[in-house]
Amino acid sequence: MTELTSMQNIGREMASKLKSVGITTAEELIELGARDAFCRLKEKYPNVCLVHLYTLEGAIQNIEFNNLPEKTKANLKAFSDSLK
Repeated sequence: MTELTSMQNIGREMASKLKSVGITTAEELIELGARDAFCRLKEKYPNVCLVHLYTLEGAIQNIEFNNLPEKTKANLKAFSDSLK
């Protein structure tokens, strides 16, 4: 079981929020996926935004969220917009 904070983009605050919604390890986040994890966070923390979704996806892909491919960002933005 790998600590969430060992993942790219995941600091103590994000790890704490993830744990509060039942995601306690890096493996759980990877298995659940960024979109489902984001939905869990959004339910408990309504102010989470698109950057949080990028952060989660970057963590799963092990890249800095700013370096996500534009197509990936566009797909994640469309997903986030569909939740409004």
